[in-house]
Amino acid sequence: MEALYLLIPLSVLVVFIALWVYFTASDSGQFDDLVGPGLRVLQDDDTPPEAAAPPAPQRE
Repeated sequence: MEALYLLIPLSVLVVFIALWVYFTASDSGQFDDLVGPGLRVLQDDDTPPEAAAPPAPQRE
């Protein structure tokens, strides 16, 4: 029973810290665009620009 005197205030403190972290991240724009980064990974072209096009023939 004496453990509850410690655990209840500790759990309330942990909940308030978790809420503070969530709202701080939300205010800084952490959750603004959740879909965009995932789609950019799928549309990413890994080939460098010079390797994408064949080299132009050299004129002498």
